[in-house]
Amino acid sequence: MNDIEKVKKLRQSTGAGFKDCNLALKEANGDLEKASEILRVKGIAKASKKMSRDAKEGVIVISGNDIKTSLIQINCETDFVAKNDNFISFVKELSEINNDCSSDINKLNISSMKNGVSVKDNLVSLIAKIGEKITIGKTITIQNSNSQNFVYQHSIIQDNVSKLGVVVSLETNEKNNEIDVFGKQLSMHIAASNPIAINSDEIKKEIIEKEQELIAEELKNSGKPEDIAKKISFGKINKFKEENSLMTQDWVMEPKKKVKDILSEIKTPNLKIKEFARIKIGE
Repeated sequence: MNDIEKVKKLRQSTGAGFKDCNLALKEANGDLEKASEILRVKGIAKASKKMSRDAKEGVIVISGNDIKTSLIQINCETDFVAKNDNFISFVKELSEINNDCSSDINKLNISSMKNGVSVKDNLVSLIAKIGEKITIGKTITIQNSNSQNFVYQHSIIQDNVSKLGVVVSLETNEKNNEIDVFGKQLSMHIAASNPIAINSDEIKKEIIEKEQELIAEELKNSGKPEDIAKKISFGKINKFKEENSLMTQDWVMEPKKKVKDILSEIKTPNLKIKEFARIKIGE
């Protein structure tokens, strides 16, 4: 095997560039296995240097079916890389593995990809090859008994790769066109309205407390009597809960109605919004 053939084989097995492969082979005196190890070590070093940088761009990928559906967020530094073919190929395969692992990040990292190398090591290689910080962000898998999942993606880059992804689970024993339409519209509504929880009593305590702090700060210098300020604060908190709870949000398709009104109009017994997830790059 001549030097050019060795470089070609090393590029195919490691994904490294021509120059790096050529230098590694020279350092390894033509030994392919040793050259591969040199590239791996250098790749880790390159990746480590980049991990202190910000990765605010990226993609959301959705995989699975209407029974079990997963979202995964993969961040990078620039939108240019988010559309790179090598990056897109990696995130698509990663998303399928994530669904198989039910979003268990530890299992995901040690899982083998198609090339026989772990996700963790492939990520290091990709960082070294592309030259940007790449990280795995939020991951979630939704799977509920007697339920059907619906998805929506916005700002689609390619196939199931986008900038915003939504999955919503509807608990129902039936399948019909009315449920399908509602499920699709509901996922679009969640994308647009960004609810925090399904019902107001499910909003986390720390979120409510933070909002109360902001309202108190706003009213502190208003000059209003204490009892009036308390009433205003109470009203603002209730409005915050209403606007951020899915069931009491204005339905985007018909703003005069609430989501709960649309749900009650569907002639399917025991239809229930079980769970939802929304991930957007930049939020």
